[in-house]
Amino acid sequence: MTWHTPVDGLHVPLITPFTAEGTVAADALEALARAALDAGATGLVALGTTGETAVLDADERRTVVEVCARVCEERGAHLTVGAGSNDTRAGERALAGLAGTGASAALVTVPAFTRPSEEGVVAHFTRLSAACPVPLIVYHIPYRTGLPLSVDALRALARIPGVAAVKYAPGAITQDTMELLGDPVPGFSVLAGDDVFVSPLLALGASGSILASAHLATGRFAELAAAWRSGDTVRARDLGHALARMSAALFREPNPAVVKGVLHERGLIPTAEVRLPLLPARPDSVTRALRLLTEVEGTVTAA
Repeated sequence: MTWHTPVDGLHVPLITPFTAEGTVAADALEALARAALDAGATGLVALGTTGETAVLDADERRTVVEVCARVCEERGAHLTVGAGSNDTRAGERALAGLAGTGASAALVTVPAFTRPSEEGVVAHFTRLSAACPVPLIVYHIPYRTGLPLSVDALRALARIPGVAAVKYAPGAITQDTMELLGDPVPGFSVLAGDDVFVSPLLALGASGSILASAHLATGRFAELAAAWRSGDTVRARDLGHALARMSAALFREPNPAVVKGVLHERGLIPTAEVRLPLLPARPDSVTRALRLLTEVEGTVTAA
């Protein structure tokens, strides 16, 4: 593979809803996928962390991808599928398996737990990109992987043929953030991956986002991006603050517990269940998030 495909816009990493019997609620997943795209999302992410992919079996993962692929094909939308491993050879096999699934990109986390050098990370993704039938999105989330990457390492990843973007979730806006966005690599997209920081990252030049919070108020997140693009800074600033408050409430407990609690209260999924080792969100967390969601939905759309 010797090409880049920019990945921009708003992408929603879908939860995996469960029935009262504990199986995947495929109909509810399909409805969520359609609603997100109809509300302004550019694409969907299947089998991300938000989708509890670590606790799904192979048949369940296949069902999730099939449902999301069908909806994305109908809507002409972008489908990213989470895949890969901290074992390079296993990652190559997993990514090769995306051929024919309908995926248009693969989201692959920086190797966790192993903690390779930055040169090892670059070598890892170089191998993965050669094996993958679709462009790669590097998922940089140090608080989960235990491996922060320098801006030089991110630039080296950006230069790998077939690496199209980074889901950027370092947990803060740092000097490295300023350097990465201030001198962008041609053909390489930086996607905001920290929900609370999406507004400032878009203001600094991020070309899109992957946001669990965008299950809710999807249109407002799309509106936020449009406001920054058009230079409507007053609207973008006010809306960004409101969305950040809501996102903070949704991440008050381990993701996606609160998101599921809110979706269930809204009647959009049959249960709020998550699988162990996660626990369902506390009622007060769901109530707080619902209140902030209502406030966001009540904000006046710019003319």
